[in-house]
Amino acid sequence: MSERWRVAVAYFLVCSIWGSTWLAIKIGLETVPPMLSSGLRFVVASAVLYPMIKFRGVTIHRTREARKIYLLIALTAFSVPYGLVYWGEQFIPSGLASVLFAVYPFGVALFSQLFLPSEKMTAWKTAGIAVGFLGILVIFSNDLYTSNKDALWGMGAVVLSAVLQAYSVILIKKFGHTVDPMVTTFVPILYSAFVLFAASIFFENYAHVHFSTGTILSIFYLGIFGTVVTFVSYFWLLKRVEAVILSLTSFITPVIAVILGVIILSEELSSRVLIGAAIVLAGILLANGNELRKFMLRVSA
Repeated sequence: MSERWRVAVAYFLVCSIWGSTWLAIKIGLETVPPMLSSGLRFVVASAVLYPMIKFRGVTIHRTREARKIYLLIALTAFSVPYGLVYWGEQFIPSGLASVLFAVYPFGVALFSQLFLPSEKMTAWKTAGIAVGFLGILVIFSNDLYTSNKDALWGMGAVVLSAVLQAYSVILIKKFGHTVDPMVTTFVPILYSAFVLFAASIFFENYAHVHFSTGTILSIFYLGIFGTVVTFVSYFWLLKRVEAVILSLTSFITPVIAVILGVIILSEELSSRVLIGAAIVLAGILLANGNELRKFMLRVSA
């Protein structure tokens, strides 16, 4: 398989799997508190990744600089952001969470400008991000309001999570180019599992914890597919695709979530969703304007 096709397949995997994780998180939270649930997710992911790393003979760097990078990634990509998302989703609909997390590309664009001189923002990228975000707002316009008194805190938690993960992507893009994507995923999520379990012990009540079949399936699905497959693919892509372009997956995943709802749950596909999806697609095409123009020139030559 050519490099271009491998990039396309990895991009598709990230978008399609992450499109289902918002609902899976919501299912897990029905009987298990957020810090414990996210910590168990990372334990499952670590248990899957470590044998893969050993089998492939990949080196886990243990230098002081490497440990510093691992810790920063753990705090900015996994433990704190996922703790915030899981906690926030207790109080807001998953659709609203998807909309709020869609500020992620704006954060990536800002941090790219500050820390990645080689990845300058263009008018195409700016327009694409703005249009894509508008499409997400159209799709989830019915989910933008909630009467939950704690909703404001939940919304703030999801937005803060998006900002932290945007910073983390730039951090990995800048310093993690020599580290295998499996290691970039494994060590930080192992650190994060300890952080989340510690937070759970101190702040969460286990009196009503119940591991139902749905909860267990949610944890394993999120650990194996929502973490191992997606993050290894994402960090692999990060070495081959501009950070801003890659961040547009956060516009595609809510659309995938809606499509899955139609296919699996027989939900109605409204005209609002179709219009919003078309706007999202237009935004992604705009953001890739320069690359598309170069491609058309090659075709016509």
